[in-house]
Amino acid sequence: MDTEAVRSFVRAAELGQLRHAADELGVTQQAVSKRIAALERGLGVRLFTRTARGVELTLDGQAFLPHARTVVAGADRAVTAIRPGSRALRIDVLGLRTAQAVVLHDYWRAHPGTDLDVVTLRVNDPRVAVTAVQAGDIDATFRSVTDPAALPPDLRMIHAFGSPLELLVGPRHPLASARPVTPAQLRGHRIWVPGIAPGSEWAEFYDELVTAFDLRLDAAGPNFGNEVLLDILADSSDVATLVGARDRYVWPPHYDLRRIPIVDPALVYPLSLIFRRADPHPGLRAVVDHLGSLPPLPGTAAWSPSWATATAVPEEVEGCGDVREGPGSDGAQ
Repeated sequence: MDTEAVRSFVRAAELGQLRHAADELGVTQQAVSKRIAALERGLGVRLFTRTARGVELTLDGQAFLPHARTVVAGADRAVTAIRPGSRALRIDVLGLRTAQAVVLHDYWRAHPGTDLDVVTLRVNDPRVAVTAVQAGDIDATFRSVTDPAALPPDLRMIHAFGSPLELLVGPRHPLASARPVTPAQLRGHRIWVPGIAPGSEWAEFYDELVTAFDLRLDAAGPNFGNEVLLDILADSSDVATLVGARDRYVWPPHYDLRRIPIVDPALVYPLSLIFRRADPHPGLRAVVDHLGSLPPLPGTAAWSPSWATATAVPEEVEGCGDVREGPGSDGAQ
């Protein structure tokens, strides 16, 4: 069904004249008449009778009008939902329980009138997210392109915040009673992080982490989800994993899992935000300002991968105010 023909029918019915409908729609009276005639042929009924004063609805037209209004309103809502600047700010996060989602939720709670759409592309490949930003499918993504030269020139990547890692273990693990632990204490223990996608930013992070601290990282097996991972940790006396300090996990009380801070140095994952250079969504600036207002990390020594500081240069981001591209703004080094 031609929605513009339906729109022409609705306005003609409400205004009572094809000429007035044409003026409002910005087309000729002949165009409105042709649209309505085509709609009538498609429906197999007459919607109007012509009178000296204009047009009047037939019984079929009266029956069709409320449904036609719904069609027009639905079409308008559909267009609004996808038009940049008029639709909600759409930001991609790695998962709805990740630190990125938690920070966005905190922002939304402080600004409850914000029209915000938090989505997850459910991919580990940052190139997919980058393509989605370029296409306008999303306005921004919490991903990192570890090689700055690989970032398309029409996109910007800024440092969002640093996410300190914690050790997550079950009650029978040898480190379960430690508060806190150091990277040196992790040596020799099996740290299980399943489902690391080759070539992803996470793969590069863990490669550098293992090399820097001589850790034993086990990435074997597919990722069956957080529930399965938590089940295994609760029953294991030797398996541990790493989680972000802001990440949210929920498990039954009898699991008695322990989240243990890592210090001397803290292991900080650098989270970035990628968005379009030109014409960013009007709502993005406030989110960037919120990221810049996050409290700094504790004044302990911190480690981040080499690519975290590769572009640590202050720069004015068009439409988004002053931001930093590197981790220096929250203390991670």
